[in-house]
Amino acid sequence: MLLLDTHVLVWLDEGNPRLGKTALQTINESLANSQLGVATISFWEVAMLIEKQRLTLQAELAGWRFELLQAGLLELPLRGTTAIYAGQLPLFHGDPADRMIVATAIENGATLMTADEKILSWGQLNRKIDARL
Repeated sequence: MLLLDTHVLVWLDEGNPRLGKTALQTINESLANSQLGVATISFWEVAMLIEKQRLTLQAELAGWRFELLQAGLLELPLRGTTAIYAGQLPLFHGDPADRMIVATAIENGATLMTADEKILSWGQLNRKIDARL
């Protein structure tokens, strides 16, 4: 399973050139194999970015989410055990959304694709891919 960090999902949707060619190929392969996911918290994070006017989508958010799921993206729900684990990540920074996404990846045995330097440099996340490559 390949789990996309929130910004990677947005980059993918926008066709943003910051998403690397190798990363895009990995995403497409994962989607073709029904192994491409996103954490539920990512939709909350997008909603917050829209509310703060730091992000604009071409579609209404609920419709955007529905279209992504219809296209084969899997939504990995936030379970209570994941939330607890997220709060207990050792030596990890304090951003709650990042904590939930990382915990979702770990608990689901997924590889996290991100360009977030804080996540990429965290030594306890072994399964990660730099989305810029």
